[in-house]
Amino acid sequence: MPGSKRIALTEEHVQLVAKAIADRSRYEILKRIGECDDTMACESIRDCLRISAPTLSHHMKELEAAGLISVERTGKFVHYRLRRDILEAFFNRLKADLI
Repeated sequence: MPGSKRIALTEEHVQLVAKAIADRSRYEILKRIGECDDTMACESIRDCLRISAPTLSHHMKELEAAGLISVERTGKFVHYRLRRDILEAFFNRLKADLI
């Protein structure tokens, strides 16, 4: 992104991201959210993946803790947005550390 501030992840943050995306369900959730131009409603994610509300809640907390999604609450509705800047920082860190 032109003009955007480059994010540097700590070792702990790199590990959180790696753990979050290592789970098949969380990876699928990220793919679904990433396909949206804007945000994705919680109900839409649950409908696509056919998982229980408590399971989805657990996965979303893990993704949020890793900084991979942002959460927008409006009343009782929750929408999620992929944090592409965090993914880019993660990929940059992997490249710097491993290549």
